[in-house]
Amino acid sequence: MKPIDKVAALRKLMQEHQIDAWIVSSSDPHQSEYVAEHWQARAWLSGFTGSAGTVVITANKAGLWTDPRYHIRAEEELTGSGITLYREGLPGVPSYRQWLLNEMNPGDTIGFAGSVMSVQDVGKIERKLQDKAVNFSHQYDFIGRLWEDRPVLPKNPIMLHDIKYAGETRNSKIQRVRKKLGEIECQAQLVTALDEIAWLLNIRGRDVEYNPVAICYLVITENEVRLFINAEKVPTQVREVLAGDGVEFSNYDDIFSYWEQIPAKTKVLSDPEQTSYKISNLISKTCLIKQAMSVPYAMKAIKNEKEMEGLRQAHIRDGVALVKWMYWLDHQNLERGHTEITLAEKLADFRSQGDNFQGLSFNTISGYQANSAVGHYFPRPDTTPVVKPEGILLIDSGGQYLDGTTDITRTISLGRPTYEQKQVFTVVLKGLIHLSDAIFLKGTKGSELDVFAREPLWKQGWNCRHGIGHGIGSFLGVHEGPQKFAPGNKISFEPGMVTTNEPGVYFEGKFGVRLENVLITVPYKDTDFGEFLGFETISLCPIDLDLVEPKLLRSDEIGWLNAYHQVVYQSLVEFMTDDEGSWLHYETRSVPNPWQ
Repeated sequence: MKPIDKVAALRKLMQEHQIDAWIVSSSDPHQSEYVAEHWQARAWLSGFTGSAGTVVITANKAGLWTDPRYHIRAEEELTGSGITLYREGLPGVPSYRQWLLNEMNPGDTIGFAGSVMSVQDVGKIERKLQDKAVNFSHQYDFIGRLWEDRPVLPKNPIMLHDIKYAGETRNSKIQRVRKKLGEIECQAQLVTALDEIAWLLNIRGRDVEYNPVAICYLVITENEVRLFINAEKVPTQVREVLAGDGVEFSNYDDIFSYWEQIPAKTKVLSDPEQTSYKISNLISKTCLIKQAMSVPYAMKAIKNEKEMEGLRQAHIRDGVALVKWMYWLDHQNLERGHTEITLAEKLADFRSQGDNFQGLSFNTISGYQANSAVGHYFPRPDTTPVVKPEGILLIDSGGQYLDGTTDITRTISLGRPTYEQKQVFTVVLKGLIHLSDAIFLKGTKGSELDVFAREPLWKQGWNCRHGIGHGIGSFLGVHEGPQKFAPGNKISFEPGMVTTNEPGVYFEGKFGVRLENVLITVPYKDTDFGEFLGFETISLCPIDLDLVEPKLLRSDEIGWLNAYHQVVYQSLVEFMTDDEGSWLHYETRSVPNPWQ
């Protein structure tokens, strides 16, 4: 069926069940960033393939809401679907909740699949439409009834994550979780986020693209650790090791009946951002729910010494791949038909040659010229341009290694840059340097640190239209929390937190610039005034000096850049051929200081 026919079939089901609006989100039961094909209901219904978006269908209207990353793609893919695009983030565009408020009549019924909508998302709808006294219907899976060739759930086997990479046993982590649960007077926690379960049990999987996780649930009580996972996914050796550490097993779907057999009035910690509306309703029938941030969520954000050292080593290998790719690119005849895709594929090939490589950490963003100004642009075979020896290329990429996850962005000149391009690049570089070099009191929040990178942009009247940085996992998700550099983030930074630093500015139709390194929060010094922290940069890759205008940098900023390049050269040169080493030496040359 075409999208327009699927929408018509959905409306028929809505009419049969007296439902006035139906919401189709992009989520799975675990609120994952990347979801298995089985749960890609919004893409199946609408034809829009971006990773984020919400469709709302009423009797005579249909809309899709997505953020600025996907406005161009959504407009193309929704053609002929009968679904109107609502460009989130633009002036005058209502959110889908505001749109529902305008469209619904008092007493109307709003439906959605409760198995994938989170408690938090439903709560936002309830609060927005509270004056309309609408009803909710969450028990139906209309998409499941219509999607005849729906992919089955993944059956990939899980694997153990070696202690030499994890740095802490699963028993130790479980005891820490139990101790915290006791402190907040809870007897159990439901863990639904796949990366949290992987971290807590020291397991990894291959069920979701880019993220090494497995489809499962976990419940921790005072005397039980129960993993809900389909039996065929657990090899005998893995089952024996986990069982030896006290882990019990149930089938994946048993999570729904589990709550009928635990003691009544058990106080269960459930994260409303990660728990589905369906499961929360089942828990509440027999147990008391404490809605709060998941305990493992906060714990895994602070890396132990083994994890931090693994991340450093992974970034060395990642840096080697990047430099070899840059050397290769610098010696290509770009008149021979390379595209954004072929350049990204070549970089992936270089990464794959590194030890411990397990795949990419996300779909490489490779944007040439005007495409570099499209937020989170992904090239497609039918539209990718041929790259020429002129202009700039923005490439944002990362790898998964057994000992760490990487994420790095470089903006590269492919010819002689204009002064405007050099000015923009240098201002973005100033933002990267300011945050990298920041010293701050322990307890400083992400929203406060975010300003370090934005201030040089603001002075020009520009702004970065995305968060300055996000947490990153240890052979886990390339995007994790709870900390991040972004307005409104109230999480205090602590030693061991690993976060990206990625300021950027984009001029639609012209070009964009982004630079990104990964930072580890480290102790700086203790004084009578408090405990001060700073950052260690672990990404190792040259910053294109052809795009730097030294006169726009302060003396200390030039000092930072030269010191960083010295570290890059010393860390990577031993892995290079003689020709690559000579090239790297030039690319990391000292920038003369015009102020001395």
